[in-house]
Amino acid sequence: MFDFAWSEFALVGVVALLVIGPKDMPAAIRSVAKVVRKARKLAGEFQGHVDEMVREADLGEVRDHVRSLRSLDVRSQILKTIDNDGSLRRSLDDPVLKGRPFDDRPTALSAPEAPSFVPPPPRAEIGTSPLGIPSLMDEGAGPAPGEAPAIIPPTIARRVANAWPRLHTPAIVPPARVLHGNRRVAPFVPPQVGAKSDRESTS
Repeated sequence: MFDFAWSEFALVGVVALLVIGPKDMPAAIRSVAKVVRKARKLAGEFQGHVDEMVREADLGEVRDHVRSLRSLDVRSQILKTIDNDGSLRRSLDDPVLKGRPFDDRPTALSAPEAPSFVPPPPRAEIGTSPLGIPSLMDEGAGPAPGEAPAIIPPTIARRVANAWPRLHTPAIVPPARVLHGNRRVAPFVPPQVGAKSDRESTS
């Protein structure tokens, strides 16, 4: 029990027998046994009190955790984590940012305020050269769209018909007519016989 060997217990018993004597030895053994029992009882009570205190401490800690979870305010915890000193909230509450509400801005132009459509100049003015060089494009390079095919929706056909007068051949597309011997002819078409006689007569 106390890390004593049996030989040591026997030595203690022999010394006690010599000191106390054989006559008072049973009374001494009984008193020692009572003391040991009382010590064990006190140790058991102390251990029970210690265990109870540990359980109460654990339960108290758990109770504190449950109480803190019940009273937990997630919003305030998040705000405390993100904006600990309140500077972010103060910057958002700045009166400069509250100058004009967003709903005051106009959402769309009303019909009277919309600018009126200015038609472009006629096609003949677009085709003329400002330097006096004759235009190689044929006026009216293509026919205006009449009846649109059935596959084109009516709204797109009307839009194309309205925009047709403003359309002109881009510069990267070959012109509808080219100069060939002082005559305007369609490109890649061999000149007529009359054109040769005209050229010979002019030279």
